[in-house]
Amino acid sequence: MSTATTTQDSGDIELQAPRAEALAALLSGERPPRPSAWSTSLTFGWRAMLKIKHVPEQLFDVTAFPIMMVLMYTYLFGGAIAGSVSAYIQFLLPGILTMSVVMITMYTGVAVNNDISKGVFDRFRTLPIWRPAPMVGYLLGDVVRYLIASVVMLAVGLVIGYRPEGGPVGIVLGVVLLMVFSFSFSWIWTMFGLLLRTEKSVMGVSMMVIFPMTFLSNVFVDPGTMPGWLQAFVNNSPVTHVATAVRELMAGNWPAADIGWSLGWSAVLVVVFGSVTMRLYNRK
Repeated sequence: MSTATTTQDSGDIELQAPRAEALAALLSGERPPRPSAWSTSLTFGWRAMLKIKHVPEQLFDVTAFPIMMVLMYTYLFGGAIAGSVSAYIQFLLPGILTMSVVMITMYTGVAVNNDISKGVFDRFRTLPIWRPAPMVGYLLGDVVRYLIASVVMLAVGLVIGYRPEGGPVGIVLGVVLLMVFSFSFSWIWTMFGLLLRTEKSVMGVSMMVIFPMTFLSNVFVDPGTMPGWLQAFVNNSPVTHVATAVRELMAGNWPAADIGWSLGWSAVLVVVFGSVTMRLYNRK
């Protein structure tokens, strides 16, 4: 018998073994164990990663876009606001990092809407799995994209002069807090992805919401320079709390109040928009 024939026979045996086990389970009348919520969510998260693998252009918004944001705002406003680029980047980078990652979250809604239009979610709902798993999997996959954007922006910042006094520990703590908030914030866009009929409408509504929320914050300047009525809004914005917490953590401080506000906003976003998302998903 030739080597090729032996290899083919071995491959056939390996393919037939799982089929035989499945057939035996069916004949015995025993149902396979139901997958856990965590394993199902991770599976859908891996599905999101595979989509990036096959369409790597999806990484444009977490690579080229963050680099452009850092360089553009640093060199445009650094001299006018802080007197020099090196001085301004110390204040700007944690804020622009927060802003960029929060803006990237809106693509979650676009991806969800695209899968709905193709009928993919109709198949997901027929599976004997934890109902929120497809949505949670989407968000877990997007967390990887947020991490890539964070690493890219921090690398660019370090090259042009950013020096966080908190060191690696402060950077990691700041990024972890930002990931928690971004995961929670993404539930807003899953709701819009289910609620609206086209990708363009999801994108348009997302931009209308996200631009005022991110620009009306302390990302670029200290709110103390703003009119009193605007300060009242900016100081209570969730983006301001997150940006301040990330900035202070990377500076080596422990802003307990802003961390508490950031985690509180994250919990509210998940409870409110996560509930609405699942209600829409079950009725879609």
